[in-house]
Amino acid sequence: MSGREVGGEFAFEFAERVDRVEPSATLAISNAANELEAAGHDVVDLSVGAPDFPTPENVVEAGTDALEAGHTGYTSSNGVPELKEAIAEKLRDDGIDADADEVIVTPGAKQALYETVQTLVDDGDEVVLLDPAWVSYEAMVRLAGGELSRVDLAPYEFELEGGLDDLAATVSDDTELLVVNSPTNPTGAVYSDAALEGVRDLAVEHDIAVIADEIYDEIVYGVEQTSLASLDGMADRTVTINGFSKAYSMTGWRLGYLHATGDLVSQAGKLHSHSVSCATNFVQRAGVEALHNTDNAVEEMRAAFESRRDMLVDLFDDHGVDVAVPDGAFYMMLPVADDDSAWAEEAIQEAHVATVPGSAFGAPGHVRISYAAAEERLREGMQRLFDADLLG
Repeated sequence: MSGREVGGEFAFEFAERVDRVEPSATLAISNAANELEAAGHDVVDLSVGAPDFPTPENVVEAGTDALEAGHTGYTSSNGVPELKEAIAEKLRDDGIDADADEVIVTPGAKQALYETVQTLVDDGDEVVLLDPAWVSYEAMVRLAGGELSRVDLAPYEFELEGGLDDLAATVSDDTELLVVNSPTNPTGAVYSDAALEGVRDLAVEHDIAVIADEIYDEIVYGVEQTSLASLDGMADRTVTINGFSKAYSMTGWRLGYLHATGDLVSQAGKLHSHSVSCATNFVQRAGVEALHNTDNAVEEMRAAFESRRDMLVDLFDDHGVDVAVPDGAFYMMLPVADDDSAWAEEAIQEAHVATVPGSAFGAPGHVRISYAAAEERLREGMQRLFDADLLG
């Protein structure tokens, strides 16, 4: 039944699966920031994970050239051959034995994740998350009818290596899927090889499929990022997710991909073809340019993020605020009041600084800030929080 009359008017009745999820916490905060700005307030918005750099000029030119060349129609559902081969080449550089036919190009990495979860998770299947975890993982699993088990990494300063015993106690032969995100959103942790090898051992022991979300793999500071699928025993059971939004500052272009071996691409391809049909044609052409010719631009952005991270760490140290130093991405978790949602509400209403409550990620007592913002805005935001006695 899709609707009913209420007081003489038609009212929709919604699918039960929609009631399983809440709106995105990050977008809710961003909306509140936009409302304050519309009312004339200066808001330091540290809530959204979008690089503050323009898309590299050569990528924009490649997209423009593709438009002018008439690349505005449908493509093959799984992506244009040139981009799939460029993605496979990048994956091979990461140690993954990848072939272009094992790639699906999607409108954003979020779509790749959604298609993967829908393809692998049935009603009642157990999916394990490592907390803190990006907010949309839970929503995607619940929409698929899966059941969540969570491993809390907060006691281990958000590092997985210390929490491997907890992970081992959580997974079992009944676990269908494990989601691993490194570098992580929201903590910026980069999992060590020892931690990833621990994941490998448990996945093999219990025959678990693994999603490796590596969207931040180009943004690391003084450490090496290892692709999970490159480890012995993981190639056939890992779905690698990545995209162009973060490393290449292409958030609005909506371009991502998944890679897997075996039948997953053909099965996920069904959902892909019946939902989005294909990623945008001219955007895919720009993606080829991004993979081939943006090393200098990517390094410039990465170095800027590292400098901002270091500035924040020094600033917090000066004020006696103890933070876990991230090794990747552009996020940092700040310890705040037990009621982190109330703290975040006070921060945006009183100090006009937008953050995201840690409880949305499974990390109560914290908020997430994004340092994908200019240094002067970061300093301004932190000074407002200190002046309002919300930090330190």
